[in-house]
Amino acid sequence: MRASPSKSPQVLNPEQVLQGLHPLMLSGSLLLSAAIALQYVGQWRVMAWVFASNALRILINVLLSRVLQHRLPPGVLEWIRLTVNVSLLAGIGVGVGWSLLLWSYVPFSMFWLYGMNGSGRGRALVYILVMDGAALLSGCDPREPLAFSLLAVLCFLMTEKRAELLQRSLEHIIEQREQIAQAQDELRMLHERALQQEKFSSLGMMAAGVAHEINNPMAFVTSNVSSLFKDLKQQPVLDEPLKEYVDEVLPATMDGIKRVNAIVSDLRRFARGDPEVYSEYDPNEEAKAAQRIAQGQLHHVRVELDLGDVGRVVGRPQQLVQVLVNMLANAGQATPPGGLVRLSTRSGEDGIRVEVRDTGTGMTPEILHNLFQPFFTTKPPGMGTGLGLAVAHSIITSQGGHIEVESAPGRGTCFILHLPRVAHRTSPGAAGRAPEPPPPLRSIMA
Repeated sequence: MRASPSKSPQVLNPEQVLQGLHPLMLSGSLLLSAAIALQYVGQWRVMAWVFASNALRILINVLLSRVLQHRLPPGVLEWIRLTVNVSLLAGIGVGVGWSLLLWSYVPFSMFWLYGMNGSGRGRALVYILVMDGAALLSGCDPREPLAFSLLAVLCFLMTEKRAELLQRSLEHIIEQREQIAQAQDELRMLHERALQQEKFSSLGMMAAGVAHEINNPMAFVTSNVSSLFKDLKQQPVLDEPLKEYVDEVLPATMDGIKRVNAIVSDLRRFARGDPEVYSEYDPNEEAKAAQRIAQGQLHHVRVELDLGDVGRVVGRPQQLVQVLVNMLANAGQATPPGGLVRLSTRSGEDGIRVEVRDTGTGMTPEILHNLFQPFFTTKPPGMGTGLGLAVAHSIITSQGGHIEVESAPGRGTCFILHLPRVAHRTSPGAAGRAPEPPPPLRSIMA
């Protein structure tokens, strides 16, 4: 189970930055307005005009921020704000003179016009041109608008550059957090994989111990039933019930005992935890053993064995049984009652071909694409770990073979194992674990 990704911080756009700056801008505007009005103390008419103009300007800005903010697009709102501010400030300058405190509004307003796009730069340019034009037309000394306009341009560019660098830094932090979250997910997956492998190892040891315990009493049962059958057959005259036992009951019982002993033997061999050496074996016998082990998953379907003359091969028979048990179990789980699961072997030019075909639900292309990925499973929680087919793929490829899959929704699935007659030898422990499956994987839609 993958960890849920951590919630990354959002990168703010210029409009969001403006919303955050509004309270500070409003406080600064009030302070500058009060300073401009106070410089005309004693000139009460002029002071009243300046105070009223600034109060109207601030009131309109508050209305724009509080009332019309969610009713107008951000760009339209900023152009309205620009028109109001520059008109009233230019009117104050033309009416009462261009004091230095009034000119300080020009660089201060650049913070209102912040924007890392053409629209913000355009508003800043219009603001400066309107203020400079009104000042020059009203007879202001050209040095004043020039000096404060240069300062305004520098303030705007520095603010814009700082915002750009901060945004890059934030994006880098977000990228690092995502990489850390991905690394944590990978570590968690490795931890879960180690736990699953430890669980599988413990289950294998337990299964081997159970099989060993079953094997001991079954040896007594086999010996006693065989002796009883042999003794009864040597009797010259038997009553009718005993004759029925000799002819039917005891042979059937001995056949059942042989099947139990074969299952116990297969289970002990299948559950062995020691590394398996390469040896010569008959694939048909291993296919039969796999079918016996997986019989519990196949009781509701019809099972067919179609074993051809494949001869003997060199490889790891225990691992082949492991692969076939997993595929037979998956086929049984995917096939409804009354369906068919067919296990067949054939001899080829370069090796042998083993097929596990079912008439189950089939798989979509998306499932086929992730089929051999570790921990990928379509089974409900508690029904599968997603390691079986990944391990199967690792086992087959480690011996020089490959797997093909033919499947389509509603048309069943066929796993085709291609194995060489002499398996390629790999380093110990290379097979049986669940690495990421290397390409190419032959997934074919039927």
